[in-house]
Order: sequence, then C-alpha cells, then structure tokens
Amino acid sequence: MPIRRRLMLLVLVSISIVWGVALLSSYRQASREVGEWENARLAELAQILALLSPQDLHTLAEARIDVREEERGGDPGANDDDDDDTLPRDALFQVRDAQNRVLAGSPQLAALNAWDLPVPPHSGAQTIALGGKEWHSFTLRNTLLGHTVRVFEPANTRSDLVSGVARRIARPLVIALPVLALVVWFSVGISLAPLKTLSRAVLGRDINRLEPVDSGSVPKEVRPLVDAINHVLARLQYSLERQRAFTADAAHELKTPLAAIKVQAQVALGEPDPQRQRLAMERVVQGVDRSARLAEHLLLLARLDEHEKVSTSQIVAAAIAKDTILANDQTARQKNIRVTLAGDMHATIAAEPVLTGILLDNLIDNAIKYGRTGGTIEVTVQKDMGRVRLTVRDDGPGVAPDDLAHLTNRFFRATGNQATGSGLGLSIVERIAEHFDAQLYFGAGIGKRGLAVEVSFPAPAVVS
Repeated sequence: MPIRRRLMLLVLVSISIVWGVALLSSYRQASREVGEWENARLAELAQILALLSPQDLHTLAEARIDVREEERGGDPGANDDDDDDTLPRDALFQVRDAQNRVLAGSPQLAALNAWDLPVPPHSGAQTIALGGKEWHSFTLRNTLLGHTVRVFEPANTRSDLVSGVARRIARPLVIALPVLALVVWFSVGISLAPLKTLSRAVLGRDINRLEPVDSGSVPKEVRPLVDAINHVLARLQYSLERQRAFTADAAHELKTPLAAIKVQAQVALGEPDPQRQRLAMERVVQGVDRSARLAEHLLLLARLDEHEKVSTSQIVAAAIAKDTILANDQTARQKNIRVTLAGDMHATIAAEPVLTGILLDNLIDNAIKYGRTGGTIEVTVQKDMGRVRLTVRDDGPGVAPDDLAHLTNRFFRATGNQATGSGLGLSIVERIAEHFDAQLYFGAGIGKRGLAVEVSFPAPAVVS
C-alpha cells in the first residue's frame, strides 16, 4: 500500500477512535447529568404539588402536565429538531394525607394499576415498572402538612434528552470527517513531496557519475535516508573505480605475457634449427604458465573481493607451512636457497586450509623469487598475547622504505627487482588475511636484511 494512503488511513482511523471514545464519554456524562437534572425537576414539581390546595390538585389532575412543554421552556409552539419522541410524556402525580388517604391524583394511575402502590417510607427517587414500561418516580414526605407526594414520569424522557445531546455532539464530527480526510490527503501529499524529489534525484544518477544527493533541501527526518543513499553511492563509486583500475591493470598484465608467447611461437614456427625451436617452445610454455598463474590469481582476488565467506576450522599452522615449503622445494633448490621452519609446531588458527596454503605459498614464493641466490628463508610460527604469528623472512636485497606502503597494491613491483611476477602475490595475502580477521605487517628480514612479512591470526577460543 502506498505511504500516502497508509498514512491517511492511520490518521483517520486514529481520529475516529478518539472521536468515538470522546462521544461515548460525553454520552455517559450527559446521561448522568440529565438523570440528576430530571430527579431535581421531579423533586421541584413534588414540592410545588405539596403546597397546592385539594381543589387545585383536583383541577390539575384533570389537566395534563406535559414534560415536553417544560423542556421547551413552556412555549407550546416551540419546536426542537432533536426532540422527535412521539411517546406520551405526561407527568403523573398522587397526593396522600397523613392517614394515607388519596387527596388527589392523575386518573391515568388507575389505568396503570398504580393507584394503590405502596408508598416508600422515605423521600427520594426510584425507577419502577408501570404498565410494562419504566417510569421514574420521586416521593416527597412533607412533615409540616403531613402530605406525601409522588410524581411519575416516563423513562423515555431522559433517553430522548441524552440522544439529543449525542446527536448534537456527533453531527459536526460526521460532517467534519470527510473534510478532514481531504485535508489529510493533501497534507500528506505535500509532506511526501520531498521523497518524490529524492527518488527522481536518485533515478537521475548516471552509472558513470554517481554524485552524492544534495541533502540541503530535504526535511530533517529524511536526511538519514539521504545520508545512507550517499554512503551507498560513494561505496559503489569506489567499487566501480576499483573495478575499472583492476580491469585495466589485468588487461595490461595479460597483454605482456601473451605478446611474448606470440613472439616465441612465431620464432618457433620460423626457426629451422631444432634446438632453437625447442628453446622457443619452452619459453612459450613458460609464458603460458605465467599467464595461467596470473589468471588464477585474478580469479582468487575476484572471489575474495566478493566477500565469499568460507567455513573455517582449527588447523595447525606449522603443518600447512611444512607442506608449502615442500611444494616450493624445487624452486628453492634452483637458487640454492635454504628454507627452514621453526617455532610452535602445535599452534592452531581458525582458518581454511586451502586459502592458508595459498597465503603461505605466495609469501614463500616471493621470498624465493626476490631473495638472493644461496640465501636463507626462515618460516616461524609463534603464539603469544592471544595471537598466532606466521612470519616469512629472507636475507635478500629487501624493499626500499618508500615502497613498503605499496607492497599490497595490485600489480605493484618493488623498485630494482628484476624477477618476473604478476605483482598480485601480496595483494592476495592481504585479502586472505582480512578474510580471517588477521593482520599483515612488514619489517626487516634476517640480520636486518631482506624483508619480513608477518601475518598475525587471532588465537582460537579455548572450548572448556
């Protein structure tokens, strides 16, 4: 349901409920006040009758005491739109002397079998049934004259008055409700106009230009929504820029090995010497391997950038490190590099074995690739201060201080390094570390030479 219609219905339903409660409360209050007023009026009429002579009482008994004329202020020609009661509304009376003899009374009491009704012992009001209908009665005992006066009035007089009061209260409310509905409809529409302006502003954003939405012209209540939209637009803009840069860099990095493969393939096709042809084909294979490795790294980074969560388990860090060292043993032998493993052989981390192996493989491969021939690589596992630290350090030429801050940038290569590589290894290490809430640090290597890369994992919680 649209917000405008929902708000209008909520407002109107709320107002109707409040009006209904107010009308019911007013009706009950009016009913109490009318009852008190009617009792007072009957008491006043009884006091007047108590002062009349027997002759006047007989004359009055033959006449009629019309209650409706009293309500209209005694004007027989008056008319009240709210007084549509057509039932008889004559007040009846009966006066008795001290010996309980009837001095005078309305003849209608005999027809109602009320002529010989027992007289209440005390003065006061009561409700009785006469002729199958309710009547209000008031008894007055005049101690000075010794007379007892009873006045009877149909019960419909009070309900008629209360109904009239209720109609007077409800009539303006019923008339005002449709007017109020129109006012609410237009008011809600005017109040929601900024949302329409905001929606047009968001829809008008070009995918290539995601400028923030101006929040100066929107109401204060809508600003959190605008701020949230601007935050999403900023993140989307950053993601698009990063994707464009990644795509451009990837295309550039793939272009170089593919061009080399093409050149070596052309050499192999045009070279009559079998030995040189074989050498060209070996370089083609090397180029294909480099391109395949680059493609694997790109796919892995794409997975990590999408924040694909993988299940974790407690794994022994030293065991993963040992397997990774063995996997890189042949490459290390080619450069006569000795790789050692030391530290806590039983320390565990909460991670995933394959990704942890890729992380260590990139660190050890970089250390071998950029380390010195005949050098040393140390892999250590240490547990302290609630952390498990995996460190790979070498004694090679190291990295210039200005380059340390850029080592995790994609496709970055340190100044002066001639080794071939994709420039994605440490980017992958950083993303895997973030994936498992680990921290990445760079420092000096063995004997303050070379480079040391430390990945600090939070130690798994001990299950008691």
